[in-house]
Amino acid sequence: MFVVIVHFPPVAAGREAEFEQWFGRSNALLSQCEGFLARRLLRDEDGHYTGLVEHESRETFTAMHESPQHSEADALLDGEILEGPRSPRFYDVVVG
Repeated sequence: MFVVIVHFPPVAAGREAEFEQWFGRSNALLSQCEGFLARRLLRDEDGHYTGLVEHESRETFTAMHESPQHSEADALLDGEILEGPRSPRFYDVVVG
C-alpha cells in the first residue's frame, strides 16, 4: 500500500465549508481511479487540514494524478481558497 499525507495551507477565512465540500466532491471523482483505496480530510483542534490518501501503489497514485478525474477535481477548487501550496509527503506502508 502507498500513502500520501497532504498538509494543506490555511484556508481563507470563512471558506472552510466550501473547502470541505470540494474535498468531498473531489473524492467522488478520484475514487473512480484504479488503485484508489481511500481519501480522508482531517482537521486538528487548531483548524488545520490534512489529507490522508491511500492507494494500492505509487504507480496507481501517479496515474491518478495524470487522469482526467484529477484535472476535473483541481478545476473545482477555487484558487483563492487555500493560502499557499499543498505540502505532500509520500510513504510506502511497511507494516500494517
